[in-house]
Amino acid sequence: MIELSANLGFLWSELSLPDAIRRAGAAGFAAVECHWPYETDAGAVADALAETGLPMLSLNTRRGQPGENGLAALPGREGEAREAIGQAFEYGARIGARCVHVMAGAARGQAGAEATFLANLAYAADLACDTGMGVLVEPLNRRDAPGYLHATVEEAAALVRQLARPEVRILFDCYHQQIMGGDLVTRFAAHKDLVGHVQFAAVPTRAEPDRGEVDYPWLLPALQAAGYAGPFGAEYKPTGATDDGLAWMRGFEG
Repeated sequence: MIELSANLGFLWSELSLPDAIRRAGAAGFAAVECHWPYETDAGAVADALAETGLPMLSLNTRRGQPGENGLAALPGREGEAREAIGQAFEYGARIGARCVHVMAGAARGQAGAEATFLANLAYAADLACDTGMGVLVEPLNRRDAPGYLHATVEEAAALVRQLARPEVRILFDCYHQQIMGGDLVTRFAAHKDLVGHVQFAAVPTRAEPDRGEVDYPWLLPALQAAGYAGPFGAEYKPTGATDDGLAWMRGFEG
């Protein structure tokens, strides 16, 4: 059975986060995830999650200044990065989130960026141990995020293996990895033991996943067969009202 998670950073983004959680539950999603919930009262979010019975899979560390796309790999910004990591774990613990996605930032090619990211991820892994949560790292494609530290699952896997902390796993986004070379089942299977979450959206538009070059009704069961056991995160940008574009979900009923 395919379980689907609604990424509320994009879906029902016109609603408050608690109301978006309720709408996701009513639409039939089995879980939710978000981007940057920090302006919303954590108690209200926790109440909506309890009301719907939906787990919150993840939230992101904050992005920093415009264009930075995260702080954790920026040399000289360790204090800000760790404050952002701490904020994410504190908020996440209050709402029962399972993971924090630690955003590396636009650090590709900067001296010391990899070492900075490793040190900040070790700090995040310690907080994960304290809170019973996990840490996710996500490679972002070079077209949408040209300066981001990592773009491929292979780069992220090398980092996670070097860190060697079981709390830290890869967020495998099919949209980003299709753009960065495709061959999704084979590349997922090569790193499945390091993957903590999978997301998807249409390629190349990042719209509803029932269009574009990836056949998700075939792919998601294939990723399950290759070893993935969690919900799949629908992280796409609706072409209109979210409710009007949910017909794609019927492809996973059964």
